[in-house]
Amino acid sequence: MAAVSPPSTTSVVVMGVSGSGKSTVAAALVERLGWDFAEGDDLHPPENVAKMAAGHPLDDDDRWPWLRRLAAWIGEHEQAARSDIVTCSALKRSYRDLLRNGHPSVWFAHVTVPPDVLRERLEKRTGHYMPASLLESQLATLEPLQDDEPGITVSGAAPPDEVADDVLAALSAQRGLRLGPREASS
Repeated sequence: MAAVSPPSTTSVVVMGVSGSGKSTVAAALVERLGWDFAEGDDLHPPENVAKMAAGHPLDDDDRWPWLRRLAAWIGEHEQAARSDIVTCSALKRSYRDLLRNGHPSVWFAHVTVPPDVLRERLEKRTGHYMPASLLESQLATLEPLQDDEPGITVSGAAPPDEVADDVLAALSAQRGLRLGPREASS
């Protein structure tokens, strides 16, 4: 049997519940790697944003079109041979399967934080449509990253630069990522 070569690009999906630090960790990764970036929340249709802002959790019917949009964005980057980083809650295995389907570049960084820290973060957060009242529904929906899924589970309780370092170390070990001059200088 022939050896399978790793994909020529990598799409890091920084995942986790609201308040886990996905966007902050993703920003630290983008700073180090210089890869393209998409904030998954920005790709939600207006109806989803309004529903969450009103304190109503999304259901699968709400999420599928959004996830397909994210998968298309990843696919466009694969086709252009450009690595990228995207944030997405990716709460269920089926959601992650959709993101990976036909996209061998996808690699997950599941950022986890204890529920009490999540609540505190969400209660202090300003300027975001996701209210703290929806945290429980996200925690109830969450299916943690499994051993047979590409990626790592990492604690988001440490400072964001340390979390990004942990993600990069795992990415390097699992995908053979080689750091260039830009990454090495950070």
